[in-house]
Amino acid sequence: MLRTVSSHQELDLRGRTEMVFSIAVAATWPTTSESLDFVLDGVPQQSTELVDARGTRLHTLIAGPGRLIVDYAATVEAAPEPAPLNDFDRVEYLRPSRYCESDVLTPTARSQFPTQTGHELVQAVRDWVSHNVRYTPGISASTDGAAHSLLSRRGVCRDYAHLTIAMLRAKDVPARYASVYAPGLSPMDFHAVAEAYVDGAWWVVDSTGLAPRQSLVRIATGRDAADVAFLTNHWADLFLLNLSITATADVLPSDDHRSPVQLS
Repeated sequence: MLRTVSSHQELDLRGRTEMVFSIAVAATWPTTSESLDFVLDGVPQQSTELVDARGTRLHTLIAGPGRLIVDYAATVEAAPEPAPLNDFDRVEYLRPSRYCESDVLTPTARSQFPTQTGHELVQAVRDWVSHNVRYTPGISASTDGAAHSLLSRRGVCRDYAHLTIAMLRAKDVPARYASVYAPGLSPMDFHAVAEAYVDGAWWVVDSTGLAPRQSLVRIATGRDAADVAFLTNHWADLFLLNLSITATADVLPSDDHRSPVQLS
């Protein structure tokens, strides 16, 4: 499957600031073409790439003040083999995290899913979150976690993913957060999904049901959104003036969100 992705950002930097971008396709994915450009007031800027053990690629840049234009584009064809779980992952992805308060939600998860295990549990959690949370653009704040989403019953993809992960961890299933490019998503944006570790493999869980899982392209992997934000900055303020994302596939699969699917 041939997938083409891109992102365009326009930023107003109010002073000299350090920025960290997580917008490039994960290092585990072979790209047939790729470009990443930073231009401040018409002058090209050099970034530094950092790659973590899971293949997440971060690009750091110190620049400003001024108008920064960030353009990324990549074409990927063959998906890599999914990475196996290691012992450290199993410990890390069972722990509560900032946005996935599995310890707080353990009584709820045990009450709601008393007997289910394995893939049956993953599907039950996915269906419950999908049916009990209403997708509401612009409703959630950057500080909202899974417990807030459970109470408000509204959110966007990050909130669906956080609640799904928290419920799974509360039932002793390792679960993690992935930011992705998502062909078929409407409206188009960066997308967030969960992954659950069952029967020796990671399985992607999208409780929003907004895009086919088979066409997703991984950007970053972490405990929750705190680990995979597409942009973080330090020092001076900055303002995001424009953000546009594209993600297309030559063949868009049909997905009933009931069959197990892996995200490479």
